[in-house]
Amino acid sequence: MAVEAVVFDVGETLVDETGMWTRVAEAGGVTPFTLMAGLGATIALERPHDDVWELLGIEHPAGTWTMDDWYPDARPCLERLRAAGYRVCACGNTPAFVEQELAPLVDAVASSESLGVWKPEPAFFERVAELAGAPAEMIAYVGDRVDNDVAPAIAAGMVGVHIRRGPWGHLQQPPPDAIRIRSLDELPEALL
Repeated sequence: MAVEAVVFDVGETLVDETGMWTRVAEAGGVTPFTLMAGLGATIALERPHDDVWELLGIEHPAGTWTMDDWYPDARPCLERLRAAGYRVCACGNTPAFVEQELAPLVDAVASSESLGVWKPEPAFFERVAELAGAPAEMIAYVGDRVDNDVAPAIAAGMVGVHIRRGPWGHLQQPPPDAIRIRSLDELPEALL
């Protein structure tokens, strides 16, 4: 495998969303347990996670997404990959403000909000290839979700890397041709 660029999803790949979902539950007037059960139902039903609002009969509370809760292995992994000569990028289904937070840590960054296209659309992964500045087959896309990250990246000709954390990472099973990791500490060696 000749990977030149590594592109990261953000939520539940670099950033632990537990605090964010807890704030969403509080703002929506439900308990975190209820919201998590609703999210689990969307996973089991293979529905987009935004369907949780309809399932629970609440509106999505705005202003709850932050970049405050980095996974401890995230920044060291970005640094190790950059030091090893990989082009390191980040692009996920996130608000545009996330780009400012990530810009100092990666070579290139974008958000679905600024691109105007969302995962798992093929056009999203076309834009990821442009962002990474490499042919699809030389890009590894790292994410926790099989349906949004890994499977569409593989369909786009990229190397799909599944990190098993967060609810989607634990409940969805990656395809056999995906690289599987449990920590970003494992990623640099997994790409060799």
